[in-house]
Amino acid sequence: MLILAIDTSTSTASVALYDSKKGVIGEINLNIGLNHSETILPIIDNLFNITKYTKDDIDRVVVSIGPGSFTGIRVGVAIAKGMVYGKDIEIVGINELDMLSHTVSKTDKKIVSIIDARKEKVFYAEYRYNDNEIKKISEYKVEFIKNIIENNEEGIIFTGEAAIKYREKILEYSNNRDIVINNSIGYSRAVILAELGAKKEAKSVHEIEPYYINKTEAELEKEKNV
Repeated sequence: MLILAIDTSTSTASVALYDSKKGVIGEINLNIGLNHSETILPIIDNLFNITKYTKDDIDRVVVSIGPGSFTGIRVGVAIAKGMVYGKDIEIVGINELDMLSHTVSKTDKKIVSIIDARKEKVFYAEYRYNDNEIKKISEYKVEFIKNIIENNEEGIIFTGEAAIKYREKILEYSNNRDIVINNSIGYSRAVILAELGAKKEAKSVHEIEPYYINKTEAELEKEKNV
């Protein structure tokens, strides 16, 4: 099964081609400060050109459904749906926080995936290795980094771009506690998305929707005016 994975939930645009038998065919990751609407389609086209595959070769599309950037999530989900709609191609949606937890190697520490929600707030969820599998042990939430640290007495590994962005604040709030920051490998990775999506049951294209955790500013403003 040939899988195209698309991740636009964070500032990193990541696309991968993954064969369920051969493994990784190719992956492109870019964090260049441009809107995903400008970059993601050219990245997908370049990946196909480099690997000599075409869109007709794809059996399944796996896409990150968020949380993260409202615009980025919508762009990625819309492109994934457009690629499979009316075609014999499967689609799977994966939560971005779940994907990020898999950037951490086996550990006894609690893993906390975090995505920037601005002003030291993050989207997050907690995970732990159970034998060789990662299990989610909390709900998906939004919280200040300081509160996450203060509410955990045990060792933590933070992973995700927000862990790198707020590195100094995390170290400040940790007060020499057993807290580790997953650095260069804690970014969005479409190849991990593909590996997770290969094990999931395919959904109807109409079942794949963005996952935001909290409401957009536009939605909140609309509610105020009702």
